[in-house]
Amino acid sequence: MKTSKIMYSKLTVVLSLFLVSFLSFSQELALVKEGGKAGYIDKSGNYVIEAQFDNAKSFSDGLAAIEKDKKWGFINPSGEIVIPVEYDKVKYFNSGLAVVLKDDVWQYINKSGTKVETPTSDKYFDFNDGVAFYKANDKIGLIGSDGKVILEPTYDNIKKFRNGYAKVKQGDLWGMIDKTGKLIIPAEYTAIGNEHTPAGVDARKGEAFGIISNNTFHVIEGADKVWGFKGDAKLAYARKDKKIGFVNSNGKWVIQPSFDKARAFVDGLAPVAKGKTWGYINDQGEMTIASSYRDAEIFSEGMAPVKEKKWGFIDKTGKLIIPMEYDITAGFAFLAGKDTKGFINGLARVKSKKGWGFLDTSGNLLGNKWFENAEPFVTIK
Repeated sequence: MKTSKIMYSKLTVVLSLFLVSFLSFSQELALVKEGGKAGYIDKSGNYVIEAQFDNAKSFSDGLAAIEKDKKWGFINPSGEIVIPVEYDKVKYFNSGLAVVLKDDVWQYINKSGTKVETPTSDKYFDFNDGVAFYKANDKIGLIGSDGKVILEPTYDNIKKFRNGYAKVKQGDLWGMIDKTGKLIIPAEYTAIGNEHTPAGVDARKGEAFGIISNNTFHVIEGADKVWGFKGDAKLAYARKDKKIGFVNSNGKWVIQPSFDKARAFVDGLAPVAKGKTWGYINDQGEMTIASSYRDAEIFSEGMAPVKEKKWGFIDKTGKLIIPMEYDITAGFAFLAGKDTKGFINGLARVKSKKGWGFLDTSGNLLGNKWFENAEPFVTIK
Protein backbone atom coordinates (compact mmCIF):
# COMPACT_ATOMS: atom_id res chain seq x y z
CA MET A 1 0.00 0.00 0.00
CA LYS A 2 2.84 2.37 0.91
CA THR A 3 4.62 1.56 -2.37
CA SER A 4 1.42 2.29 -4.29
CA LYS A 5 1.06 5.68 -2.60
CA ILE A 6 4.70 6.55 -3.39
CA MET A 7 4.23 5.59 -7.05
CA TYR A 8 1.00 7.62 -7.20
CA SER A 9 2.79 10.60 -5.63
CA LYS A 10 5.64 10.37 -8.14
CA LEU A 11 3.18 10.11 -11.02
CA THR A 12 1.33 13.19 -9.75
CA VAL A 13 4.59 15.16 -9.62
CA VAL A 14 5.55 14.07 -13.14
CA LEU A 15 2.12 14.99 -14.53
CA SER A 16 2.22 18.34 -12.73
CA LEU A 17 5.63 19.14 -14.18
CA PHE A 18 4.40 18.13 -17.65
CA LEU A 19 1.35 20.36 -17.37
CA VAL A 20 3.41 23.31 -16.14
CA SER A 21 5.83 22.79 -19.03
CA PHE A 22 3.00 22.43 -21.54
CA LEU A 23 1.11 25.48 -20.34
CA SER A 24 4.30 27.52 -20.30
CA PHE A 25 5.14 26.44 -23.84
CA SER A 26 1.66 27.15 -25.18
CA GLN A 27 1.10 30.50 -23.46
CA GLU A 28 -0.24 33.23 -25.73
CA LEU A 29 -0.37 36.90 -24.76
CA ALA A 30 -1.66 40.01 -26.51
CA LEU A 31 -0.64 43.60 -25.93
CA VAL A 32 -3.62 45.84 -25.10
CA LYS A 33 -4.08 49.41 -24.01
CA GLU A 34 -6.67 50.63 -21.52
CA GLY A 35 -6.92 53.90 -19.61
CA GLY A 36 -3.84 55.15 -21.42
CA LYS A 37 -1.73 52.28 -20.04
CA ALA A 38 -0.44 49.11 -21.69
CA GLY A 39 -0.71 45.55 -20.38
CA TYR A 40 -1.12 41.97 -21.59
CA ILE A 41 -4.09 39.60 -21.68
CA ASP A 42 -4.36 35.85 -22.22
CA LYS A 43 -6.82 34.06 -24.50
CA SER A 44 -9.51 34.10 -21.83
CA GLY A 45 -9.45 37.88 -22.15
CA ASN A 46 -8.10 38.34 -18.62
CA TYR A 47 -5.06 40.38 -17.69
CA VAL A 48 -1.93 38.36 -17.03
CA ILE A 49 0.10 41.55 -16.72
CA GLU A 50 -2.03 44.52 -15.62
CA ALA A 51 -2.20 47.67 -17.76
CA GLN A 52 0.47 49.71 -16.00
CA PHE A 53 3.06 50.78 -18.58
CA ASP A 54 3.26 54.12 -20.38
CA ASN A 55 3.96 52.23 -23.59
CA ALA A 56 4.91 48.70 -24.59
CA LYS A 57 5.62 46.35 -27.47
CA SER A 58 4.30 42.86 -28.17
CA PHE A 59 6.24 39.87 -26.88
CA SER A 60 8.99 38.68 -29.19
CA ASP A 61 11.47 35.89 -28.50
CA GLY A 62 10.03 35.52 -24.98
CA LEU A 63 10.46 39.13 -23.81
CA ALA A 64 8.48 42.34 -24.22
CA ALA A 65 9.74 45.92 -24.21
CA ILE A 66 7.97 48.28 -21.79
CA GLU A 67 8.28 52.02 -21.20
CA LYS A 68 8.12 53.88 -17.90
CA ASP A 69 8.98 57.56 -17.42
CA LYS A 70 10.34 57.79 -20.99
CA LYS A 71 12.80 54.92 -20.48
CA TRP A 72 12.59 51.36 -21.83
CA GLY A 73 13.35 47.94 -20.41
CA PHE A 74 12.13 44.36 -20.85
CA ILE A 75 9.78 42.07 -18.94
CA ASN A 76 9.20 38.30 -18.99
CA PRO A 77 5.74 36.67 -19.36
CA SER A 78 5.23 36.94 -15.60
CA GLY A 79 5.55 40.71 -15.79
CA GLU A 80 8.91 40.76 -14.01
CA ILE A 81 11.46 43.31 -15.20
CA VAL A 82 14.41 41.23 -16.36
CA ILE A 83 16.35 43.96 -18.17
CA PRO A 84 16.43 47.35 -16.39
CA VAL A 85 14.31 50.26 -17.58
CA GLU A 86 17.22 52.45 -18.64
CA TYR A 87 17.24 52.65 -22.44
CA ASP A 88 16.17 55.55 -24.63
CA LYS A 89 14.95 53.31 -27.47
CA VAL A 90 14.67 49.56 -27.98
CA LYS A 91 13.77 47.14 -30.77
CA TYR A 92 12.25 43.65 -30.61
CA PHE A 93 14.22 40.64 -29.36
CA ASN A 94 14.95 38.05 -32.04
CA SER A 95 17.47 35.21 -32.03
CA GLY A 96 18.29 36.10 -28.42
CA LEU A 97 19.41 39.67 -29.18
CA ALA A 98 17.87 43.14 -29.36
CA VAL A 99 19.10 46.53 -30.56
CA VAL A 100 18.97 49.24 -27.87
CA LEU A 101 19.93 52.90 -27.60
CA LYS A 102 21.53 54.36 -24.47
CA ASP A 103 23.45 57.61 -24.16
CA ASP A 104 23.26 58.09 -27.96
CA VAL A 105 24.98 54.74 -28.57
CA TRP A 106 23.28 51.83 -30.35
CA GLN A 107 24.31 48.32 -29.35
CA TYR A 108 23.13 44.73 -29.12
CA ILE A 109 22.19 43.15 -25.80
CA ASN A 110 21.30 39.55 -24.94
CA LYS A 111 18.45 38.42 -22.70
CA SER A 112 20.57 39.04 -19.61
CA GLY A 113 20.98 42.66 -20.64
CA THR A 114 24.66 42.13 -21.39
CA LYS A 115 26.23 43.92 -24.34
CA VAL A 116 27.21 41.63 -27.20
CA GLU A 117 30.29 42.65 -29.16
CA THR A 118 29.80 42.90 -32.91
CA PRO A 119 31.76 44.43 -35.80
CA THR A 120 31.55 48.21 -36.03
CA SER A 121 28.55 49.07 -38.16
CA ASP A 122 27.32 52.30 -39.71
CA LYS A 123 23.84 51.23 -38.64
CA TYR A 124 22.48 48.60 -36.26
CA PHE A 125 19.83 46.30 -37.71
CA ASP A 126 17.35 43.96 -36.02
CA PHE A 127 18.18 40.27 -35.94
CA ASN A 128 15.88 38.03 -37.91
CA ASP A 129 15.99 34.25 -37.81
CA GLY A 130 19.58 34.11 -36.52
CA VAL A 131 21.18 36.82 -38.67
CA ALA A 132 21.43 40.61 -38.85
CA PHE A 133 22.77 43.01 -41.44
CA TYR A 134 25.80 45.14 -40.76
CA LYS A 135 26.97 48.05 -42.84
CA ALA A 136 30.46 49.33 -43.61
CA ASN A 137 31.66 51.61 -46.41
CA ASP A 138 28.14 51.71 -47.86
CA LYS A 139 28.07 47.92 -48.30
CA ILE A 140 26.01 45.41 -46.32
CA GLY A 141 26.98 42.00 -44.94
CA LEU A 142 25.72 39.58 -42.30
CA ILE A 143 26.55 38.74 -38.69
CA GLY A 144 25.32 35.80 -36.62
CA SER A 145 23.75 35.84 -33.17
CA ASP A 146 27.22 35.16 -31.71
CA GLY A 147 28.25 38.57 -33.06
CA LYS A 148 30.65 37.09 -35.61
CA VAL A 149 30.76 37.84 -39.32
CA ILE A 150 28.92 35.43 -41.61
CA LEU A 151 29.26 37.54 -44.77
CA GLU A 152 31.60 40.50 -45.21
CA PRO A 153 29.91 43.69 -46.46
CA THR A 154 29.40 42.83 -50.12
CA TYR A 155 26.03 44.07 -51.31
CA ASP A 156 24.53 47.48 -51.88
CA ASN A 157 21.27 46.35 -50.26
CA ILE A 158 19.86 43.31 -48.48
CA LYS A 159 16.17 43.02 -47.71
CA LYS A 160 14.50 41.17 -44.84
CA PHE A 161 15.03 37.41 -44.61
CA ARG A 162 11.89 35.37 -45.28
CA ASN A 163 11.83 31.60 -44.96
CA GLY A 164 15.63 31.63 -44.64
CA TYR A 165 16.29 33.67 -47.80
CA ALA A 166 16.76 37.36 -48.62
CA LYS A 167 17.03 39.32 -51.82
CA VAL A 168 20.27 41.25 -52.37
CA LYS A 169 21.29 44.08 -54.66
CA GLN A 170 24.63 44.33 -56.39
CA GLY A 171 24.92 47.45 -58.51
CA ASP A 172 21.57 47.79 -60.25
CA LEU A 173 20.72 44.08 -60.22
CA TRP A 174 19.11 41.73 -57.73
CA GLY A 175 19.66 38.15 -56.62
CA MET A 176 19.00 36.09 -53.51
CA ILE A 177 21.11 34.60 -50.70
CA ASP A 178 20.54 32.13 -47.87
CA LYS A 179 21.43 32.69 -44.21
CA THR A 180 25.00 31.50 -44.73
CA GLY A 181 25.51 34.26 -47.29
CA LYS A 182 25.56 31.80 -50.18
CA LEU A 183 24.20 33.25 -53.42
CA ILE A 184 21.38 30.93 -54.50
CA ILE A 185 19.99 33.15 -57.27
CA PRO A 186 22.59 35.14 -59.23
CA ALA A 187 22.38 38.94 -59.04
CA GLU A 188 21.29 39.36 -62.64
CA TYR A 189 17.67 40.47 -62.34
CA THR A 190 16.20 43.96 -62.71
CA ALA A 191 13.79 43.13 -59.88
CA ILE A 192 13.07 40.08 -57.76
CA GLY A 193 10.32 39.08 -55.31
CA ASN A 194 10.62 39.24 -51.54
CA GLU A 195 9.87 35.60 -50.81
CA HIS A 196 11.53 32.36 -51.87
CA THR A 197 8.86 29.64 -51.97
CA PRO A 198 8.78 25.98 -53.08
CA ALA A 199 7.00 27.07 -56.28
CA GLY A 200 9.58 29.72 -57.16
CA VAL A 201 10.31 33.44 -57.05
CA ASP A 202 8.81 36.19 -59.18
CA ALA A 203 11.34 38.32 -61.07
CA ARG A 204 12.02 40.73 -63.90
CA LYS A 205 14.99 40.45 -66.26
CA GLY A 206 15.34 43.45 -68.52
CA GLU A 207 11.85 44.00 -69.89
CA ALA A 208 10.77 40.37 -69.35
CA PHE A 209 8.68 39.29 -66.35
CA GLY A 210 8.74 35.70 -65.16
CA ILE A 211 9.26 33.04 -62.51
CA ILE A 212 12.58 31.66 -61.28
CA SER A 213 12.25 27.95 -60.50
CA ASN A 214 14.72 25.05 -60.72
CA ASN A 215 17.51 27.57 -61.40
CA THR A 216 15.77 28.74 -64.57
CA PHE A 217 14.06 32.02 -65.43
CA HIS A 218 10.73 31.23 -67.07
CA VAL A 219 9.36 34.19 -69.03
CA ILE A 220 5.62 34.82 -68.73
CA GLU A 221 4.25 35.49 -72.19
CA GLY A 222 2.95 39.05 -72.50
CA ALA A 223 3.25 39.91 -68.79
CA ASP A 224 4.02 43.46 -67.70
CA LYS A 225 3.91 42.71 -63.96
CA VAL A 226 4.08 39.65 -61.71
CA TRP A 227 3.43 39.09 -58.00
CA GLY A 228 4.90 36.33 -55.85
CA PHE A 229 3.64 32.97 -54.65
CA LYS A 230 2.33 32.87 -51.08
CA GLY A 231 3.18 30.01 -48.74
CA ASP A 232 2.82 26.66 -50.49
CA ALA A 233 0.54 27.98 -53.26
CA LYS A 234 1.22 26.57 -56.73
CA LEU A 235 0.00 29.67 -58.60
CA ALA A 236 1.11 33.31 -58.66
CA TYR A 237 -0.74 36.21 -60.24
CA ALA A 238 0.49 38.32 -63.13
CA ARG A 239 -0.79 41.07 -65.42
CA LYS A 240 -1.13 41.16 -69.19
CA ASP A 241 -2.88 43.85 -71.24
CA LYS A 242 -4.19 45.47 -68.03
CA LYS A 243 -5.85 42.23 -66.89
CA ILE A 244 -4.72 39.81 -64.18
CA GLY A 245 -4.49 36.02 -64.35
CA PHE A 246 -2.49 33.26 -62.69
CA VAL A 247 0.68 31.42 -63.72
CA ASN A 248 2.52 28.29 -62.55
CA SER A 249 6.19 27.71 -61.69
CA ASN A 250 7.08 27.49 -65.38
CA GLY A 251 5.53 30.87 -66.11
CA LYS A 252 2.62 29.35 -68.05
CA TRP A 253 -0.82 30.95 -67.86
CA VAL A 254 -3.07 28.52 -65.98
CA ILE A 255 -5.91 31.01 -65.46
CA GLN A 256 -6.10 33.48 -68.31
CA PRO A 257 -5.88 37.22 -67.55
CA SER A 258 -9.45 38.45 -67.15
CA PHE A 259 -9.56 40.13 -63.74
CA ASP A 260 -9.06 43.77 -62.85
CA LYS A 261 -7.57 42.99 -59.43
CA ALA A 262 -6.44 39.89 -57.54
CA ARG A 263 -4.70 38.62 -54.45
CA ALA A 264 -2.79 35.44 -53.67
CA PHE A 265 -4.09 31.88 -53.48
CA VAL A 266 -4.36 30.55 -49.93
CA ASP A 267 -6.09 27.28 -49.05
CA GLY A 268 -7.04 26.81 -52.69
CA LEU A 269 -8.93 30.09 -53.08
CA ALA A 270 -7.93 33.55 -54.33
CA PRO A 271 -9.79 36.89 -54.11
CA VAL A 272 -10.39 38.45 -57.55
CA ALA A 273 -12.28 41.49 -58.82
CA LYS A 274 -14.04 42.35 -62.03
CA GLY A 275 -15.08 45.96 -62.05
CA LYS A 276 -15.81 47.08 -58.50
CA THR A 277 -16.84 43.76 -56.92
CA TRP A 278 -14.76 40.96 -55.45
CA GLY A 279 -15.30 37.22 -55.18
CA TYR A 280 -13.17 34.06 -54.95
CA ILE A 281 -11.94 31.56 -57.54
CA ASN A 282 -10.45 28.09 -57.17
CA ASP A 283 -7.25 26.98 -58.88
CA GLN A 284 -9.26 25.98 -61.97
CA GLY A 285 -10.39 29.57 -62.37
CA GLU A 286 -13.96 28.77 -61.36
CA MET A 287 -15.84 31.39 -59.34
CA THR A 288 -16.74 29.48 -56.17
CA ILE A 289 -17.80 32.48 -54.08
CA ALA A 290 -19.87 34.99 -56.03
CA SER A 291 -18.42 38.37 -56.86
CA SER A 292 -20.44 40.64 -54.56
CA TYR A 293 -18.04 42.41 -52.18
CA ARG A 294 -16.43 45.85 -52.34
CA ASP A 295 -13.16 44.30 -51.11
CA ALA A 296 -11.86 40.90 -50.05
CA GLU A 297 -8.73 39.52 -48.40
CA ILE A 298 -7.01 36.12 -48.46
CA PHE A 299 -8.19 33.17 -46.38
CA SER A 300 -6.60 32.31 -43.05
CA GLU A 301 -7.67 29.34 -40.91
CA GLY A 302 -10.71 28.76 -43.12
CA MET A 303 -12.06 32.31 -42.86
CA ALA A 304 -11.60 35.41 -45.00
CA PRO A 305 -12.35 39.11 -44.41
CA VAL A 306 -14.84 40.64 -46.87
CA LYS A 307 -16.14 44.19 -47.08
CA GLU A 308 -19.21 46.16 -47.96
CA LYS A 309 -19.12 49.38 -45.92
CA LYS A 310 -17.34 47.53 -43.10
CA TRP A 311 -15.54 44.18 -42.82
CA GLY A 312 -16.91 40.81 -41.80
CA PHE A 313 -15.79 37.20 -42.29
CA ILE A 314 -16.96 34.37 -44.54
CA ASP A 315 -16.12 30.67 -44.55
CA LYS A 316 -14.92 28.73 -47.61
CA THR A 317 -18.50 28.12 -48.79
CA GLY A 318 -19.10 31.88 -48.89
CA LYS A 319 -21.39 31.86 -45.87
CA LEU A 320 -21.20 35.07 -43.85
CA ILE A 321 -20.18 33.97 -40.34
CA ILE A 322 -19.33 37.33 -38.79
CA PRO A 323 -21.39 40.40 -39.78
CA MET A 324 -19.74 43.19 -41.81
CA GLU A 325 -19.52 45.78 -39.07
CA TYR A 326 -15.80 46.02 -38.23
CA ASP A 327 -12.52 47.60 -39.33
CA ILE A 328 -9.41 45.44 -39.69
CA THR A 329 -5.65 45.81 -40.10
CA ALA A 330 -2.79 43.34 -39.85
CA GLY A 331 -1.17 45.25 -36.98
CA PHE A 332 1.97 43.46 -35.82
CA ALA A 333 0.78 40.09 -37.09
CA PHE A 334 4.30 39.28 -38.28
CA LEU A 335 5.30 38.80 -34.63
CA ALA A 336 2.78 35.97 -34.48
CA GLY A 337 4.46 34.38 -37.47
CA LYS A 338 1.78 35.44 -39.95
CA ASP A 339 1.11 38.36 -42.23
CA THR A 340 -2.66 38.51 -42.39
CA LYS A 341 -5.62 40.72 -41.58
CA GLY A 342 -7.63 37.64 -40.69
CA PHE A 343 -7.58 34.87 -38.12
CA ILE A 344 -4.44 33.89 -36.20
CA ASN A 345 -4.70 30.88 -33.88
CA GLY A 346 -8.48 31.11 -33.71
CA LEU A 347 -8.87 34.85 -33.14
CA ALA A 348 -9.21 37.88 -35.40
CA ARG A 349 -8.22 41.41 -34.38
CA VAL A 350 -10.99 43.89 -35.20
CA LYS A 351 -12.09 47.44 -34.44
CA SER A 352 -15.57 48.71 -33.65
CA LYS A 353 -16.90 52.07 -32.49
CA LYS A 354 -16.12 50.89 -28.96
CA GLY A 355 -12.44 50.12 -29.64
CA TRP A 356 -10.20 47.16 -30.53
CA GLY A 357 -10.88 43.55 -29.58
CA PHE A 358 -10.72 39.93 -30.66
CA LEU A 359 -13.43 37.77 -32.23
CA ASP A 360 -13.48 33.98 -32.29
CA THR A 361 -14.61 32.07 -35.39
CA SER A 362 -18.26 32.35 -34.25
CA GLY A 363 -18.02 36.12 -33.88
CA ASN A 364 -17.96 36.12 -30.07
CA LEU A 365 -16.00 38.96 -28.48
CA LEU A 366 -13.10 37.72 -26.34
CA GLY A 367 -13.75 38.56 -22.70
CA ASN A 368 -16.73 40.63 -23.87
CA LYS A 369 -14.38 43.60 -23.81
CA TRP A 370 -13.04 46.35 -26.11
CA PHE A 371 -9.69 48.10 -25.65
CA GLU A 372 -8.13 51.40 -26.74
CA ASN A 373 -5.71 49.27 -28.77
CA ALA A 374 -5.00 45.57 -29.15
CA GLU A 375 -2.26 43.75 -31.05
CA PRO A 376 -2.34 40.11 -32.25
CA PHE A 377 -1.65 37.32 -29.79
CA VAL A 378 1.91 36.03 -29.71
CA THR A 379 2.90 32.54 -28.61
CA ILE A 380 5.48 32.63 -25.80
CA LYS A 381 8.05 29.86 -26.13
